[in-house]
Amino acid sequence: MAYYLGRDVTVTLKTESGSRGVTAAGAMDSDGTGGFATDSAASGDAVTDLTSVDIGIGVQDEDITYMGNKSVLKAEIKKETTCSLTRKKSDATWEKVFNAARWGVNSTPALHDGLTAPPSAAAGAADYGYQVIINMSAASDILTLRNSTITGHSVSLNADGTADETLEFVTQVAPVVS
Repeated sequence: MAYYLGRDVTVTLKTESGSRGVTAAGAMDSDGTGGFATDSAASGDAVTDLTSVDIGIGVQDEDITYMGNKSVLKAEIKKETTCSLTRKKSDATWEKVFNAARWGVNSTPALHDGLTAPPSAAAGAADYGYQVIINMSAASDILTLRNSTITGHSVSLNADGTADETLEFVTQVAPVVS
C-alpha cells in the first residue's frame, strides 16, 4: 500500500473510450463543460482540491484441498489494484458519477450500465472503465491504472457540514509504470 498527499502527486482521470461529451441526460454534466472525464478523452481531466491518494495492490487466492491428501494448494485467482482519491468536497460531480457512470463510457457513446460483462481484450476492452493517471511529482514516475471501475464513494461529515469525499477505483488489469 502506498499513501500520497495531494500536494505530492497530480491525478488525471479519463475514460477508456475515445467518445466525448457523454452526459447521460445531465448525470455527469454538473458544470456545463462535460464534467468528469468525459469532455477530454485525449488528455483527461485533472482532479482538483486533491487531499490524498491511497494505492493498494492485492492478490485474491483460494485454498484448495483434495480429498485424501493432507496438503493444501493455494491458487492465485486474480490480482487487483485499488486507488482511493480524496478531495475537498466542492460539488456533486463525484456523487453523480458514482450513481450513473461507475463503469465508464462505451464507444456508442453511452454509459456502460454494469449489467453486461465487460468486453474481452480481443473485442476491444479499451472502451470499458476509466484510466487513473497518477504523476508522482518528486520522482517523475507515472502510474496508470487502466480499465478501472468505481466501486465506492464516501463523504466525511463534521459539525459544519461536509469536508472531504473519497472515490475508490478498482482494476484487475496490471498497472503501467512509466
